[in-house]
Amino acid sequence: MVSELSLGGVGIGGLYGETTEEDAAGTVQRALALGINYIDTSPLYRESEARLGRIFAAMGGKPGHLYLSTKTGTHPARRGDYSAEGTRWSVENSLRLLGVDALDCVLIHDPRSEAELEQALGPGGAVEELERLREQGIVRTIGLGVREHHYHRRAIRSGKIDVILTYADYTLVRQTAASLIDEAYEAGVGVIAAQAFLAGLLAGPDPASDERLRARPDYAAARDWWLWARQRGLSLPALALQFVLRNPRVGCVLVGAKTAREVEENIAALRTPIPDEVWHEVEARIQSGAGQAPAP
Repeated sequence: MVSELSLGGVGIGGLYGETTEEDAAGTVQRALALGINYIDTSPLYRESEARLGRIFAAMGGKPGHLYLSTKTGTHPARRGDYSAEGTRWSVENSLRLLGVDALDCVLIHDPRSEAELEQALGPGGAVEELERLREQGIVRTIGLGVREHHYHRRAIRSGKIDVILTYADYTLVRQTAASLIDEAYEAGVGVIAAQAFLAGLLAGPDPASDERLRARPDYAAARDWWLWARQRGLSLPALALQFVLRNPRVGCVLVGAKTAREVEENIAALRTPIPDEVWHEVEARIQSGAGQAPAP
C-alpha cells in the first residue's frame, strides 16, 4: 500500500548536514503533493521526529493517507536498549514528538551485537513489547532495520516480524542482499530498501568532486558507474533507483531527501524511461563484476 518511492526522515533531520525548518516542511509537503505516502524516521535522526511533529501540526494533523514508521533502540539517550521497558519509553517519546496516537510500523533499529539482537527478540525484549503495543492498537506492524543479513534472517525465521529494512546492499554497486530479499518475500515479510544512492555516491554528481564521497569504501565502484552512465548519456540516479525497484520483491525504496527540489529530482529519476537494452547492459556489467564492490 505504500508508494514505491518513499521518504526517509534522515535528510530533514539534519543527519546529512544542516537543514532548515522551512526546507524540512517544504520537503514533506512536496513529497505528499507528488504522491509519496510513506515516511520513515528514527530518534537517531536528530531533529527528524520533532520536525515532522511540527509539520503535521501545521497541517492540522498527520494526513490520514500517510503511512508513518519510526524506530526503537537508537535514541541517543538510550542507545542499545532493546528491553521491553526501553522500547515502551522510546515509542511513547516518538508518539509525543510526532504528535500522533499510533504508528504504522516500528522498526527495531541497528542492534550492534548478537546480545542486543537476542535481547530484542527474546523474553522481556523489544518484540514482546511491540506485540503488546500492537494489541493496544498503538503499533500496526513490527520490523527490523539493520545492515547485517544474518540478523534479518534470524528475525524472519523467528516468525515475529512483519517487515525488514535492508540498506546499502541491494544497489548497482552490490547485490548481496538479493537472497535475503527472496527469503523475506517467501516468508511473507515485507521488504524496504534504503540507500539506493549509497548516501550520495550514486546520486548524480561526479563523486570525485566530493572529498567526503572519495573517502567512502564504495567510491571506486560508484565512480565506475558514474563514468559509464556519462559516456552513454544516461541518468545515474534513474539507473540507481529503478534498478532496486525492478526487483518485484522490494516493496519500496526510501530516499532521504532534504529539500523539495531533491524530492522532485527523485520523482523525475523514478519516471525517466530506460530502454530494455540498457538494462541488458547493466545486468551484463554486474555479471562481469564491473562497477561492483566487495561485501562489507
